[in-house]
Amino acid sequence: MSSKQALLVALTPVMEHLKGLDPAAPNLAQALAAQFPFDGPVVREVKALVRQGVEARWLCERENGQVRYSRVLKSEGGGLSIDAVHMAIEGAAHLHPAGEIDLAFAVAGAPTFDGRPEGWTVYAPNTWHVPTVRGGTMLILYLLPGGAIEFLPQPA
Repeated sequence: MSSKQALLVALTPVMEHLKGLDPAAPNLAQALAAQFPFDGPVVREVKALVRQGVEARWLCERENGQVRYSRVLKSEGGGLSIDAVHMAIEGAAHLHPAGEIDLAFAVAGAPTFDGRPEGWTVYAPNTWHVPTVRGGTMLILYLLPGGAIEFLPQPA
């Protein structure tokens, strides 16, 4: 089994749990943290695999400025796509037409992702933001319903 396949196997419980969940649901980030705690076996295994992937450069192998990124899984049949981003700065401004579910891991320093420590973050459908890491470096897994994302300046 390849390292990427091992990561997808480790993410299977998360992907299965997210089927049918609405990113607009209140407190979804807290519900995910309860179902998949950051210090629990699923997230610990995912964290180890993504760190190995970044170090081996099979994950986040593309680079744009100071942001490294890669596609882990392409959305099929309206399911979730998974992108991995390794960053320590502001990323590209974008809109989440169908929402966004993120799992962020600290890599160096004491970073925050959009002002939050490592862990789960959820954006409702039709929200816009500039993903920002401050205080260090993070690796973020972006789970996008239907693979929907639009890179654009803040809508009027």
